[in-house]
Amino acid sequence: MSGSKLTFSLMAAFLSMAILTGGCTMGTKESMATEKYPAKPITIIVPFAAGGSMDMIVRVLEKSAPRDLGQPFIVVNMPGGAGAVGMNELAGAPTDGYTIGIVGVNLILQPIYGQTRYHYPTALEPLVNIVSSPIIMATLADKPWNNLNELVSYAKQHPGEIKFGHAGLGTGTHIAGEMFAQEVNISIKQVPFRGDAEALTSLLGDHVQLVFAATPAALKEHIKNGTIKVLAITDEHRLTLQGFENIPTFKEQGINVGFSLWNGIAVPKGLSADAKARLTAGLKAMINDPEFKKNMEELGMSVQYMGPDEFSARWIEDNAKLTKIVKETGIAELIATQKK
Repeated sequence: MSGSKLTFSLMAAFLSMAILTGGCTMGTKESMATEKYPAKPITIIVPFAAGGSMDMIVRVLEKSAPRDLGQPFIVVNMPGGAGAVGMNELAGAPTDGYTIGIVGVNLILQPIYGQTRYHYPTALEPLVNIVSSPIIMATLADKPWNNLNELVSYAKQHPGEIKFGHAGLGTGTHIAGEMFAQEVNISIKQVPFRGDAEALTSLLGDHVQLVFAATPAALKEHIKNGTIKVLAITDEHRLTLQGFENIPTFKEQGINVGFSLWNGIAVPKGLSADAKARLTAGLKAMINDPEFKKNMEELGMSVQYMGPDEFSARWIEDNAKLTKIVKETGIAELIATQKK
């Protein structure tokens, strides 16, 4: 073999080895990068101000993130637009697993009520459901109705006399009240407030005769003191929270109202399978931790873990149900008028 041919053969062999070695090195680096996730702190967006229910859930989760995910959470509160500001930030974030967010039923309701920058149910991807909160119907203890049948009978004999308070136009508590009125065919007037606390204050002052609330903790002392009585909850099952175990559901009383608020974790659409699996596993451990469950119960929330598939099915079911309800009850039209 001539010197030039020998040199060419050696160079070709060297290049081949370099390519093979480089390919293996690249594959190893990719594998290491995947295995290392998460390699830095994870930002979790809360689309409401500090101190609210979503914020409280995240602050409890934050404590166990280093243990169960290997990295801390960086909690960022982004209030505004009834959650739209934070959800826009979440939907537009990189799909690398380092920006996640806590979401609720408003993720479904916002696009129904008007144009939004993103269609959140499809721009975001569900990871895990954390808590489920049924809506509670309460009234003053001295009112003449002690169950739903008596209330309905009274309302039919006194059309338009009963007013119900709720946490704001288009909120879950407003929807629950309209669902009830539509189902039993009665005329009751809705009165919006800025949250459950204001609605409860109005009930205690007898300015409204019913209240639909999503915060059991706010009602607990008044129930204990005998100031108010709870007539029903919207969940499919009775609550296990202390002090609420004996409250019947709407369906138990023959009225087909079943609807609960929920909070869970979502990510921008397009997260890699490996990052999704790691996040889901870590969050599952955090949510099912007995200490976390205890903390949630003290805040009046029931832990209801759901993985990505089950949580996704819940999004789809609630999207269809709520779209139908807010249109049939006139809530969507009312909000559109308000915006004008």
